[in-house]
Amino acid sequence: MIDIDPDSSVPPFEQLRAGVVAAVSTGDLAAGHRLPTVRRLAEDLGVAPGTVARAYRELEASGIIETRGRNGTFVSFSDDPAREQAQRAAAVFAEQMRALRIDTTDALSLAAAALRA
Repeated sequence: MIDIDPDSSVPPFEQLRAGVVAAVSTGDLAAGHRLPTVRRLAEDLGVAPGTVARAYRELEASGIIETRGRNGTFVSFSDDPAREQAQRAAAVFAEQMRALRIDTTDALSLAAAALRA
């Protein structure tokens, strides 16, 4: 499923988070798929349980996975959680630009420059 490279400059929790996002995006992890428990996945990947817990928290905050209490953690049923998160971020950006009275052209230029950076 997902491999963690201990020699990478990318922290293990981020490698795991990115791996889950990629697997969901490609369909390797389908909506409703039950994910391993934190302890089980930590053991399988050879990382600390806190590493998996942090990745799961960030994935849940992004809407990519959902925890159903004692029933476990599952891939969200959202059609495209990454796109939904991007839409929320864009809405926040637009709201901030309006509050700062930045016109649409300038706001889009700022966003394009930030994406190129």
